Amino acid sequence: MWYVSTRGMAPRVDFEGALFSGYAPDGGLFMPEELPQLSRETLHEWSTLSYPSLVKELCVLFIGSELIPRDDLNCLIDQAFSRFRHREVVHLSRLKDGLNVLELWHGVTYAFKDLALSCTAQFLQYFLQRRKQHVTVVVGTSGDTGSAAIESVQGTENVGIIVLLPKGLCTKIQELQMTTVLKENVRVFGVEGNSDELDKPIKAVFADVAFVKKYNLMSLNSINWARILVQMAHHFFAYFQCAPSLEMHSLPPVEVVVPTGAAGNLAAGCIAQRMGLPVYLVMAVNSNDILHRTIQWGDFSLSEAVKTTWASAMDIQVPYNMERIFWLLSGSNSQVTRALMEQFERTQSLSLPTELHRKLSGAVASVSVSDETITQTMARCWAENRYLLCPHSAVAVSYHYQQTDRQQPSPPRCCLAPASAAKFPEAVLAAGLTPETPAEILALEHKETRCTPMRKGDDWTWMLRDAIQDLSQQWRGHFPKALA
Repeated sequence: MWYVSTRGMAPRVDFEGALFSGYAPDGGLFMPEELPQLSRETLHEWSTLSYPSLVKELCVLFIGSELIPRDDLNCLIDQAFSRFRHREVVHLSRLKDGLNVLELWHGVTYAFKDLALSCTAQFLQYFLQRRKQHVTVVVGTSGDTGSAAIESVQGTENVGIIVLLPKGLCTKIQELQMTTVLKENVRVFGVEGNSDELDKPIKAVFADVAFVKKYNLMSLNSINWARILVQMAHHFFAYFQCAPSLEMHSLPPVEVVVPTGAAGNLAAGCIAQRMGLPVYLVMAVNSNDILHRTIQWGDFSLSEAVKTTWASAMDIQVPYNMERIFWLLSGSNSQVTRALMEQFERTQSLSLPTELHRKLSGAVASVSVSDETITQTMARCWAENRYLLCPHSAVAVSYHYQQTDRQQPSPPRCCLAPASAAKFPEAVLAAGLTPETPAEILALEHKETRCTPMRKGDDWTWMLRDAIQDLSQQWRGHFPKALA
C-alpha cells in the first residue's frame, strides 16, 4: 500500500513514511494511492467482529504484512486497547425512540482520540525500536487531542512530545489532563490564542524541511494518516451494530451522524463509504459552521472569529481534513486539490467548483447547532433516558431529535459520541443537570501542574523550535548509545 500527497508534488511513501510525517513535504496530506474495495462477502464476514478486530482487519489492508507482520500487528492493537475501561472498547447504547449512541470514550482520557492515538503510539514504538531513533511529536489541541497524545507516549524513551493548548479555552479538566503530566519527555505550552492561532507556529516549524528532518519531527493531530485509519473502524462498527440484517438483497443503509471540528472522523467516514460501506454521513457542527456552509453552499471561507461554545473541542475554523475529502471526491485530482488549498491559504476564502460541491453535498448532509440547542438536547436525553451526553455528543443527537420530531422516515441512525460528559461539568450544569465525575478526574485538581505560557507578543515559532531542540538534546544526553 502506497500513500500520495493530496497536492501531488511529493514522492509517494509507504505506511511507515506516512506515519512519521506530519504534512507531506508539499504541504498536502497523505492518502492511500488506491482504496481497497470490499465485497459483500467481506462485509458479511466482518459484521460479527469486535471493534478491536475491525481495527486489525483495516490495518492489515492499509499497512501491509511486509511492514508489520500480522501476529505483531495483533499484539500492538491488543496492547493499545489494554487500558480501556469497557471490555468491548467501544460500546453502543440503544436508547428511546431509535436513538443509538456509539460511545467512543472509554479510554484513559475519556475521549475518542484515545482509540486512534493509542494505536498510533504502538505503531510508532514498533518502528522506532527497529530504527533506534528518537522523534519529537508536536501537537496543537482544542481540548482532547493533547491529553490523549500525551497519555499515549508519556514516559517513553524515544518519543518526546510538545503540546500547545489554547489557555482558558479548554475545560478545566481537559487542561489538567495535560498540565499534570510531569514526565521528562512532555512539554506543555498554554497559548494566549485560539486553536487556529496556535496551529500557525506548528505549521511554520513543519515548513522548515531541514529542521523537521534534523529533529525527526512529526504530528499526531489528525493530519496523521494513522489516526484516520483507526477512525474508519468507528463507521464500520456503527454500521454492523445498527444495520437490521445483511441477508437482504441489497445491503441496508445506516445513517451515521458525525460531530466534528477538524473533519478527521468525517474523512474516515468518506473513505469507508468509498470502500463500499453503505453509510449515509451527516456532519454535525456547533456554531463554528465552516463545514456546514461548505456542504450546503460550497462556501469554504473563514468567519471573522472563532466562537466559544459548550462544544469547545469543535471550536475550529480551519478543518484541515477537508483537503482529504476534496481530493477523494475530485477523483484523486491533486492538481485541483492543490489549487483549491493554495487559494484558501492565500485568501482564507474559497467557493467550491460546482461539480465538487455537487459530489460533496451528495456524499454528506450537514447541520449546525447553537449552544442553546446543545444544552436543550443534553437535558432532553437525560429526561427521556437518564443518560448524560457530553456537549459534542449532543451536537450529533440534536440532529436525531430534529428528524424524529419531524417524523422524517430514515434508515437506522447511529450518533457518534466523542467524549464522556464527565469531562464537561460546566456544560452539564448549564443544561440544568448534575455532573457525574469519576474519582480519577477529581484527583487531578490536587496534582502539581507544569505549563509554559506563550503570550501575545512572544515569538511562538522561536519558543517551539527551542523546546524541540531542548527535548532532542535531553534524549541524546540520556541515551548516547542509541546514537552509536
